[in-house]
Amino acid sequence: MMPYINIKLAKGRTVEQKQAFAETITREAARLLDVAPEWVTVVFDEYDRENWATGGKLHSIKFGEGCGKQGTAGK
Repeated sequence: MMPYINIKLAKGRTVEQKQAFAETITREAARLLDVAPEWVTVVFDEYDRENWATGGKLHSIKFGEGCGKQGTAGK
């Protein structure tokens, strides 16, 4: 069993944030699924906010620039 975890998110996160997230997801997946961490694959699919919509409204319009980045250095 080789877990493959696909994370979809809006662009704008730093490499450090994605690294920390991948480490946490890998550690917890390995623990919960009882597999070696080396078996866990994490893939990030990043999307521009103008290519992501919720409720029929593009996020770039609905939420504006910087949406979802509260609390990050890239504010």
